[in-house]
Amino acid sequence: VQLQASGGGLVQAGGSLRLSCAASGTSLFSVTAMGWFRQAPGKQRELAALITTTTDGLTDYADSVKGRFTISRDSASNTVYLQMNNLKPEDTAVYYCHARSSRPFWGQGTLVTVSS
Repeated sequence: VQLQASGGGLVQAGGSLRLSCAASGTSLFSVTAMGWFRQAPGKQRELAALITTTTDGLTDYADSVKGRFTISRDSASNTVYLQMNNLKPEDTAVYYCHARSSRPFWGQGTLVTVSS
């Protein structure tokens, strides 16, 4: 599974950004969930948001982003999106696209910087 992420950048606090991640490869059938993890400087990588590939598209969010971030998917294009609203300086991190399968797959990181 290959993951191609896009989006990110510099935004002022209170602003919005959208991240996209497109999955491709011959093992897509084995992916059970996709989403985004993030890693701030000096901190461990943590889950930001996840959505299952099942019909019901169950979602999971870090408590710190609930009500501000929304994850969605386009099954036809195997793409997930992370809409990030009301961004805060503490959201500054490298965001990594993730696909859950028999093993985890990771895309390249994309930097999100929120200025105060």
